[in-house]
Amino acid sequence: MSIAVASPAKSTGITLRRSADRGRANFGWLDSHHTFSFGNYYDHNHMGFGPLRVINQDVVAGGGGFPAHPHADMEIISYVLEGALEHKDSIGTGSTIRPGDVQRMSAGTGIRHSEFNASPTDPVHFLQIWILPERKGLAPGYEQKSFSQADKRNTLRLIGSRDGRDGSVTIHQDVDLYATALEAGETVTHTLRRERVAWVQVARGAIELNGNHLEAGDGASIENVSDLAITGTASSEVLLFDMTR
Repeated sequence: MSIAVASPAKSTGITLRRSADRGRANFGWLDSHHTFSFGNYYDHNHMGFGPLRVINQDVVAGGGGFPAHPHADMEIISYVLEGALEHKDSIGTGSTIRPGDVQRMSAGTGIRHSEFNASPTDPVHFLQIWILPERKGLAPGYEQKSFSQADKRNTLRLIGSRDGRDGSVTIHQDVDLYATALEAGETVTHTLRRERVAWVQVARGAIELNGNHLEAGDGASIENVSDLAITGTASSEVLLFDMTR
C-alpha cells in the first residue's frame, strides 16, 4: 500500500503527513489522533504504508482505559511517552508500560487484552502501532523491553526487529524500528537498502528530515531515497521504520 498526501514535499520520494491532517476521535477520556484510517475515521488515501497499518497517538485521562477487546493477526506495539499504561491479556500477561518501555504483542490466532491508565488522576500519552505480520496464524505472544533516553540520545537505537537483534523486541515482519532522542542541532543518519521504504514519525519536538521541517505528530513516508538525515531543531523523540515494501 502507498499513501498520497496533499502536503508537498521538498525532497523527491518524501511525502509528508501533517499532524493537523490526521483523523481524530475525542471521547473525553480518550483523545486519539490517527495517522492512518482507524475506527470511524476512513480515508482511502491513508490506509497504511507498507506493512505499517496503524499509528495512533493516544492520550488517556486518569482512570480511563480500553476494556478487554479482541485482536487477531496483528503485531501491536505500545510506546509510552508520558505516564504509565497497565496491560492485561488473555494469555496471562500483565505489566505496566512506562516511558522508555516498548511492548510488542502478537495477536496471532486471537487474543483479548485491556489497557488502562495506571494513574487515577494523571494522563498517559502513548503511541499505539500496528504492523501486519509476515503470515497469519501465529501463536499469540508478548514481549516488553526498556530503552533509556541515554540509549537513544543522538543515535538510532534499534528497538524492534524481525530477528530481535541487539536487544530489540521481535516483530514478526521484515521491519527494523529505531528510536532516537535529539537535542537541537544533533543529527542522525540512516541508509535505506535498495527496495526498502521508510516511515518517520515525530513523537515530540521538531526535526528537519532531508530539508523538510516536521513537528510533533507529523510523519513522512520515504520511497526511492537511500540516505536520510534527521536533525533536531528542538528537544525531540522520533521513530524510524525501515521496512519491506
